[in-house]
Amino acid sequence: MDRCVVLVDAGYLLGAAASLLAGEPARGQITVDHSVLIQSLRERAEEETGCGLLRIYWFDGAPDRVPQPEHRRMRVMSRVTVRLGALTRSEGRWAQKGVDAAMHAELTELARNRACSDIVLITGDGDLLPGLMSAKEHGVAVHLWAVQAADGDYNQSEDLVAEADERRVLDREWITRSVRAKEPPTPCPPSGGPGPEIAAILSAPLPESAKNGTAAPAEPDEAADSEEPTTGGGRVPTPKDLAGLGRHQPAPQPTTTLRWSSDRGLAERGGSPESPEAAALPMLAQLTTAEQRWADREEDITAVSGDPSEVGQVFARRWIARLGQPVLLRHLSAEYPRVPHRIDGELLRYAARFGLLAHKDDQIDEQDRYAIRAGFWREVEAVTKERRSSEE
Repeated sequence: MDRCVVLVDAGYLLGAAASLLAGEPARGQITVDHSVLIQSLRERAEEETGCGLLRIYWFDGAPDRVPQPEHRRMRVMSRVTVRLGALTRSEGRWAQKGVDAAMHAELTELARNRACSDIVLITGDGDLLPGLMSAKEHGVAVHLWAVQAADGDYNQSEDLVAEADERRVLDREWITRSVRAKEPPTPCPPSGGPGPEIAAILSAPLPESAKNGTAAPAEPDEAADSEEPTTGGGRVPTPKDLAGLGRHQPAPQPTTTLRWSSDRGLAERGGSPESPEAAALPMLAQLTTAEQRWADREEDITAVSGDPSEVGQVFARRWIARLGQPVLLRHLSAEYPRVPHRIDGELLRYAARFGLLAHKDDQIDEQDRYAIRAGFWREVEAVTKERRSSEE
């Protein structure tokens, strides 16, 4: 059967690309255009083997084998099959488990069933040597591709290199068609940024007294001596951080409240409970038709990256668009910075679909929760501004 199959060890391919372009094998140092990468792999495999492509198998690790956003997008690409192993953390480092075994099983099964005439193998792990040899014994030509090593030396097992029928190197020029090193973040002066409420929630969500301008800032010498964590510098504050703000502020008025909700309940500090109007707000699921649910799923797979702030914005945009009654949006805004409990739980469950879990008791990381809610309020503010402008 004159067809070729490509087996990709994503940990090797992207880790070696990160070493080549960013100087370290951390995949967080690069950005990848997966659609361009898959198309480039297909074109090169067909050119090198002289056969049409049967399929690209993408082997990668994921915490608890939960598909990450890039895996969700790749699974719906033409001629792509995603196989996930476990991703575990040991001694401060992430390690893939089960990926090599899955690649070995696929390699030998394809050869044994004569599903293809040529197999392109992109990996550096010598554990695949028995599978490579088995494929050769079944009459399959094995093409071993390497990513150009950052130091000019091999980044593959020498035994694999010796046993492969054909060998090629994916050089820097080829890699940079679809992979880029991330630029270091550079601070820029705010211009036309979010309004005061959203700016507060992004940097330090304050009690209502502070939002209204009645809270006094900490003295410089007090701030320097304080052991409480600061809420500036772009770090998302925790409820404990926020509670500590009161140490350097006047005693709050009886109506002051610091309110946040979570999927485990409401956190109330000296304020009134959730208003009946907020408690009665409809959930997104109640506002969504079957057709809209299908369209939402397609958008989630193909267009939503899974960034926590973006996830919050997408959820808020859908909820507001289907709400219908402007007065209900005003009931929501009156609850700032607390997201009504039922809606907040639904928001966090939606975010969990994108792999935004700390993988401990199936809970979303605390800082991600705040970023999700910040994105939610950012979208609320944007829509509110737009509507206000149209009414003027």
